[in-house]
Amino acid sequence: MLGVRIYRQQLIASNIANADTPGYKAVDIDIEEAAQIVKGASASLPLATTAAGHQSGSAQTPPFPLKYHVPYQAAADGNTVEMDVERQKMAENSLMHQFSLDRVSGHFKHFMELLQNLK
Repeated sequence: MLGVRIYRQQLIASNIANADTPGYKAVDIDIEEAAQIVKGASASLPLATTAAGHQSGSAQTPPFPLKYHVPYQAAADGNTVEMDVERQKMAENSLMHQFSLDRVSGHFKHFMELLQNLK
């Protein structure tokens, strides 16, 4: 879920950066739907290489369907970014990202303690 939160943060930041771009359509992902996709995905996604000597890796966009934001009040230039909504999404997503990061960190902390006790 950390990757999902990071991807959503990038989408929200892109929306904010394009707040004054005429015709820009704000996008987001549905966190619950993304969680189900992550849960249903295999433990490791197949990675692409372009040559035999390259390390495995890919810069593909995650497979989460984008949702377009429907504004409460339409802008004259066709832009659908509402700064108050985007700020709220950014704050919520940042908080949930930090929560997920703390959970992962705690998991590895307990794992390290276990390994140290085995010595």
